[in-house]
Amino acid sequence: MIKMLVMDVDGTLTDGKIYMTSNGEECKAFDIKDGYGIRNILPNMGVIPVIITGRSSSIVKKRAEELNIKEVHQGIDDKLILLNEICTKHSISIKDVAYIGDDCNDIPSMRTVGLSFAPSDCSPEVRGIASYVMSSAGGRGAVRECIEYIKKINRGLQ
Repeated sequence: MIKMLVMDVDGTLTDGKIYMTSNGEECKAFDIKDGYGIRNILPNMGVIPVIITGRSSSIVKKRAEELNIKEVHQGIDDKLILLNEICTKHSISIKDVAYIGDDCNDIPSMRTVGLSFAPSDCSPEVRGIASYVMSSAGGRGAVRECIEYIKKINRGLQ
């Protein structure tokens, strides 16, 4: 039974592109279907949404607030150390965690959790270790697809 979903941001919740205005302001695009799944479907299943990302951005903080994600951790180099701390804090076994990521810094966590997912446009290294590779790309519904899969697993349909 999956009790927590950990998500990377760039390349997973977004398409991995960083848009910059002429004033140097950063912009990111998020998929509304991913957001609906995080804000509405995960809580109904009792699954805790978590963001762990290597970069820091006020945009991510704002988006997490919109989606009611309480566990938001940015600027993290070693995601697995933090993931273990979060599991301890919530009294959840790491094997009851699903993780969706797209690049090499996600691999240690993806190898440790119960289920790992990757967007279709993930790095080759991640593709080689993910439990499931989504048909959708990062920032284009991959997280929602992952959530729908978790819903089936938690209902015993997979």
